[in-house]
Amino acid sequence: MVAKRLQIQDSIRHIIHEVGEDPDRQGLKDTPDRVARSFSELLSGYGEDPNAVIGRGLFEAECDEMVIVKDIEVYSLCEHHMLPFFGKAHVAYIPGKKIVGLSKIARLVDVFARRLQVQERLTTQIADALVEVLEPRGAGVILEAAHLCMMMRGVQKQNSVTVTSCVRGRFKSDERTRAEFMRLVGK
Repeated sequence: MVAKRLQIQDSIRHIIHEVGEDPDRQGLKDTPDRVARSFSELLSGYGEDPNAVIGRGLFEAECDEMVIVKDIEVYSLCEHHMLPFFGKAHVAYIPGKKIVGLSKIARLVDVFARRLQVQERLTTQIADALVEVLEPRGAGVILEAAHLCMMMRGVQKQNSVTVTSCVRGRFKSDERTRAEFMRLVGK
């Protein structure tokens, strides 16, 4: 891991030089190390197994009604420009034989968000991991995010929000279940 961090530092130092700055200038001298440490945190999802994250919080189901965790903060890096996108995830499931600790749902979102991502894939990965581990009767994920790659560069649209959704099981096959989910998360 130390070798990778040093390689990232060298790469950042090179980028600083190539954009016309002095990487030895006082304000930039420690930037390569700070960026390498930042990437280690921002991309920590590669080192985590989503099944293990959920699996640590499984319990026998005592209910069969919809469980929703709303407004989970999401911070990720766009894989196309390596710029942040951020917003909120709304995650729901209808238990089968298992339920999961609510904090594990937020942790699951982070596992996938802390990778180079596109919002569409992130949404699907969260839903698919829930289905794989919990075997629920249904699962749904809605993700709303603002993308700095659209705000700071390119089209420069400051107020645009991208909304993606993924539904599985009863959320997909039963219109009433899907409508209840959308109503409860305010969509």
